[in-house]
Amino acid sequence: MSSKNILIILGEPNSTFSEILFKYFKSKNFIRNKHKLILIGSKRLLIKQMKKLKYDFDLNEISDIKYSLIRKINIINVNFNCNKAFSKITSYSNRYIEECFELSIKILNSNKLVKLINGPISKAHFLNKKFPGITEYIGAKTKSKKTVMLIYNKNLAVCPLTTHIPIKNVANHIKKKKIINTVDQINNFYKSKLKKTPQIAILGLNPHCETISKVSEEKKEIIPAINYLSRKKIKVSGPYSADTFFLRKNIKKFDVAVGMYHDQVLTPIKALFKFDAINVTIGLPFVKVTPDHGPNFQMIGKNSSDPSSIIYALNFMNKIK
Repeated sequence: MSSKNILIILGEPNSTFSEILFKYFKSKNFIRNKHKLILIGSKRLLIKQMKKLKYDFDLNEISDIKYSLIRKINIINVNFNCNKAFSKITSYSNRYIEECFELSIKILNSNKLVKLINGPISKAHFLNKKFPGITEYIGAKTKSKKTVMLIYNKNLAVCPLTTHIPIKNVANHIKKKKIINTVDQINNFYKSKLKKTPQIAILGLNPHCETISKVSEEKKEIIPAINYLSRKKIKVSGPYSADTFFLRKNIKKFDVAVGMYHDQVLTPIKALFKFDAINVTIGLPFVKVTPDHGPNFQMIGKNSSDPSSIIYALNFMNKIK
């Protein structure tokens, strides 16, 4: 099998992502990787961070992905003016991060076999309330209107129907059409990329899927969506009450659980699998994965961050088309 390219955007400069990458490069997983890995970010900063964390790797700086080499740490440099290896997270890095994304999307648009991993960013500083999250940011950059966030583990993946919006606004966004589009995309992703027809559970919004209101979201939006999807021969069922769904005897029956809001599904998935999960954005012109952790500024310089999520992300990329 010929090797393909994975771009890795280094993301927020002041995060533990570089440390996690260094641990990956020291592991046997790097030697076994079938893809050419290309970092997008500041070479100068990465060298500073290596010295700070006491790692020593050769960086293969390239100007084009055609010069990338397998089992080498390839990097396309994006300039970033920095004096220290790590500083506090501020909006100072915004333009640098933007340039990393712009360069990566330009490469992806002209090379359809390239995949993308992006390092964590600070939503508060970089997105500045313009987008709910990176899922929506990259969706806008690629003019992809129907993106879906899937937190993936091979034993169970979860998808929040609504992503980073205030809880008070969630009910207004629970719509039959949105549920149908989300489940349809998840089903197609599993069948095309993972060669599997998934069993999909839909969770309710209200406690025990009940409400004292005259009309519940379950009866008005969720159940009609499930009925429609079932008629399309998609393996979907529900709604299930979230308070008992994540018991192990229940989740072993399903590949994916679609919840109605962010913490309804992300809290249990992280409790179950910790860092053995990745954030997959479905609905883009390319495959994009994010390790399931944030910048984690509190851990910078301690050399004690867990690299499981980046290992999981890269192993996942090796398995799919």
